[in-house]
Amino acid sequence: MSSTDNGGFKPGFKRQDNNDMIPVGLVRAMFALPVLALILVTYASVTGREKAAVPPPAPVEQQWSLRMIGHDAQAVTVLRADGSVLADMDHGGFVTVIQNGLMTMRRRHDIDPTLPVDIIRFENGRLAAIDPLTDYRVELNVFGPENHAAFEAMLEKY
Repeated sequence: MSSTDNGGFKPGFKRQDNNDMIPVGLVRAMFALPVLALILVTYASVTGREKAAVPPPAPVEQQWSLRMIGHDAQAVTVLRADGSVLADMDHGGFVTVIQNGLMTMRRRHDIDPTLPVDIIRFENGRLAAIDPLTDYRVELNVFGPENHAAFEAMLEKY
């Protein structure tokens, strides 16, 4: 028997009992799902459908300008608009996450990451970090009460 002799084995797409390994209906559904998703997204884009996940507009109740300066993976210093230190955190937690996102967005647009970002409280209770220089916007209360409280505690000292 030679090393190339496979004993009569012939690989195929069907098992010996002639049943498909993967049902044809499942294969068709696998291809239909992304095609359907593409059709829906195209329809929404072409018709100008309103975005569903955008928070409702509300009047501004209060606004703060803060500068966030990251030092390493976790440390962050938050400065008031006049340059005085509002908070200096070795482990900034959620504040560091927001600062890292802001820094990344500004780096993409070749903008100084230490320029102020606006923290805005709306009349409907929402709190958002909005960068006036890029399209960066984070609704701070959607990340849970503890993360929202981290910014609220900082803003009370402002």
